[in-house]
Amino acid sequence: MTDPRLRWLCRDRTLIAAPALVMGIVNVTPDSFSDGGRFAAPDAAVAHGLGLVAEGADLLDVGGESTRPGAQPVPLDEELRRVVPAVRELAARAGVPISVDTSKAEVARKALAAGAHVINDVTALTGDADMGAVVRDFGAGVVLMHMQGTPATMQVAPAYADVVAEVTAFLEARLQAALDLGIAGEQVVLDPGIGFGKTAGHNLELLARLGHLRRLGRPVCLGVSRKGFLGRVLARPLEGRLAGSLAAACFALGRGAAQVLRVHDVAATRDAVTVYRALQGAADRPAAPPSEENGR
Repeated sequence: MTDPRLRWLCRDRTLIAAPALVMGIVNVTPDSFSDGGRFAAPDAAVAHGLGLVAEGADLLDVGGESTRPGAQPVPLDEELRRVVPAVRELAARAGVPISVDTSKAEVARKALAAGAHVINDVTALTGDADMGAVVRDFGAGVVLMHMQGTPATMQVAPAYADVVAEVTAFLEARLQAALDLGIAGEQVVLDPGIGFGKTAGHNLELLARLGHLRRLGRPVCLGVSRKGFLGRVLARPLEGRLAGSLAAACFALGRGAAQVLRVHDVAATRDAVTVYRALQGAADRPAAPPSEENGR
């Protein structure tokens, strides 16, 4: 039987994270921290998403509202204009589940009606009172993320007594809230929110002790791709953070602490996961008996 920590129900799909799913990022915004504006037009977004699938993405995450530090909310009509056409085309053509990065219930509803399978909510169902019902009624997969504050305020002096304990407690409470709303546990993935209301030190501590989230019994989504704390550790600009992104992802994989990797660089991440799986398989096989050698 498949470990329940690896099963993710997303409408008509059951995804198995063994060892991890690669979620490719498709930003349809003019101001995202990494690729703002490059894929804002629907045709560019669709072409980019199809390219990520060709590189090995297991699912795509389409976002129409930047959640970078300092970002301001986007009006509902504008987010719908950005997101729904791209989702409709990708759902029809990509051949993989489509996730939508939104905290607005109406965006979620229309995106799911257009063929999406997952709602990735950075507010963990707290940003819109109707979001939980939308997820429940569609039977959608959902990612519940921890964030201290809002994107506009989250990096203004974030503070914790114990970042791991507090993030774990928050996610446990939000998982229970989802269950209370009638969302099945197997629809839920949890995200510690690396870079969302955390200093570089908080992020490193969370990553080092990410295995604590395993006790919650659900897959963990890890989004470290190209993030600012890696730039601080490496003293490198955004375009020089791929190796650091892969190192953090592999560290988490090695501890069984991440089952969904949300990334910009799909091909390199797919290679890392493939090699990790091969090494894991070799390590799990019984050792061959030593061969007899002629002595002298």
